[in-house]
Amino acid sequence: MIWFLVVGIVSGWLAGVVSRGGGFGLWGDLITGIIGAYVGGFLFNMMGISAYGMIGSIVVSTIGAVVFLWVLRMFTRNKTTA
Repeated sequence: MIWFLVVGIVSGWLAGVVSRGGGFGLWGDLITGIIGAYVGGFLFNMMGISAYGMIGSIVVSTIGAVVFLWVLRMFTRNKTTA
């Protein structure tokens, strides 16, 4: 359980650094990492790729979190009318 939380925090922070230049705070990183773990696991499973160990889990979760943030930003962009 503790490793799952550590992986979530690390992958959420890494996704924040990759996508916007910084993390989201402890709780934001944790939530982003957990959602990223589900998204990454789904995507990697669809491609037939499996990752093992803690490093593999962090990589899959980080990629999933970056994809999650990208999709989230597609729908929450500020749309200004000129």
